[in-house]
Amino acid sequence: MLDPVVAFFQRIFSAIGRGIGTAVAWLLWPFVTVTNWCRERSWIIKGPIGIGVLLLVGFYAYFIWQTQVWSGFNPDYINNYNLAQRKQDAGASSTTTTTTPAAGEIAEPAPKTCVRSAIVDVTADLIDYNVNQNAWISSMLLYKLGLFGLDWDRTPWFDNKAAFQRGVNQTVRRTAVELVDALGRVRGTSGINADLQRARGNMQFDEETWYFGSDSLLPKTPTPNYYRTAMADLRKFNASLEACDAIFDGRSDNLIEFLDRISNDIGSTSAIIRERSEFHNGGWFDTRADDRFWFAYGQLYGYYGILSAAGADFDAVIKARGIEPLWTESIKQLRSALNIQPAIISNGREDGWIMPTHLATIGFYILRVRSNLVEMRDVLAR
Repeated sequence: MLDPVVAFFQRIFSAIGRGIGTAVAWLLWPFVTVTNWCRERSWIIKGPIGIGVLLLVGFYAYFIWQTQVWSGFNPDYINNYNLAQRKQDAGASSTTTTTTPAAGEIAEPAPKTCVRSAIVDVTADLIDYNVNQNAWISSMLLYKLGLFGLDWDRTPWFDNKAAFQRGVNQTVRRTAVELVDALGRVRGTSGINADLQRARGNMQFDEETWYFGSDSLLPKTPTPNYYRTAMADLRKFNASLEACDAIFDGRSDNLIEFLDRISNDIGSTSAIIRERSEFHNGGWFDTRADDRFWFAYGQLYGYYGILSAAGADFDAVIKARGIEPLWTESIKQLRSALNIQPAIISNGREDGWIMPTHLATIGFYILRVRSNLVEMRDVLAR
């Protein structure tokens, strides 16, 4: 009686086996064909081909290593700056101690020094993290070539670190613009700082340039070199600021504008997260969900450091306007968001019960941070 049922399932599993075998044969066919062709050739032909294959394997091994190993990643990286120990705002004249001259000697005045900007220090270090401590993934040749021509961002593999780096880079770009336009000059009475201007220009360079491109046969300067130059210019500005040869304008209206720009920036990201979560909820099979998640995570990672540094640079304004509790809560919210580090990103339905919805979770934290920024901005504007 059960023979027809058994036969039915045997036919199903047999068909599945044949389908898998056909798919594997189709994937291996190019490699088998090339192997058979090489087997019949002399070593004069096999040698160069073998060297090319070894180089290709080496390139892919390096590529896989760089995309999977996140050197220097630390959600608590802001603790390395000891911002709580700072007693003065950025650009303020720092107190210096002078030694009592010996008998008969003339006392020399201590050199004038000013306080460095923590925002600039953190911004430069974020660039260093992206392009020196790690390889810049988005402009690597194998990343640009994709998987058989398919963009890696449209696959589940090897794109998380690239998306995270681009998110961090977005915070650096936004901060570089604000440093040039407002923070690094007295508005209306001073010129634009040349170091900050160069840093902003270099940070606006596109994120995907390799040594060569399809639009020109001439060699190019790759993206990481531009970013390294911007990092050097930012550190040069801070050295000038420390020598009191540059300006950091820590007025409340500059802080208001800075918070406005940041809230608009992460608000744009929240809209992208919402669109992907609402209209493309494919659970673990949504191959673009991880790009969106890690870009947003990178933004929060960058702004966690930059806003923490802003709390030190604008300490007097924050205390004078009574927004210390709000500021502290915003930093806590940013740090809490960095605890979300799922191994596989799932974009399940928001009312689903099988697959989680990591995009909605990170979007929730983004909106909480943004609401705190807007509230602080409103208090400062009163």
